[in-house]
Amino acid sequence: MQNIKEKIRFTVSALLYFMFNVRIDFGSALPVDPSFMEIMQSIDLQSTIKASAWQILETAPFVAGFTYLIVAVLQYMGDGSKLPWDRKLRLFFAIGIIAGLILGIWEYGGVTFN
Repeated sequence: MQNIKEKIRFTVSALLYFMFNVRIDFGSALPVDPSFMEIMQSIDLQSTIKASAWQILETAPFVAGFTYLIVAVLQYMGDGSKLPWDRKLRLFFAIGIIAGLILGIWEYGGVTFN
């Protein structure tokens, strides 16, 4: 990372990665038309942290594998020149954001197998 713009982009991509992998757990049932304060009071912080960490631990190996494949292809196409570590991590974050979005839609959409 050479300049401040690259550092900001890297930080934003890392924050987005964690934001897309947050799994909010409501400890109690919400009323039909909840206010903002009722929503905030019903969030169970400990369960949210636990579910978010579990989400990241479950998806990280797959995201790392896809990132490894993409980096290998990019290095092969670039005549063996190595990618900088920040670009590799930004690829990891981008793939993780996509995976977190898809899994979040899957989980919150109520998809069940019977």
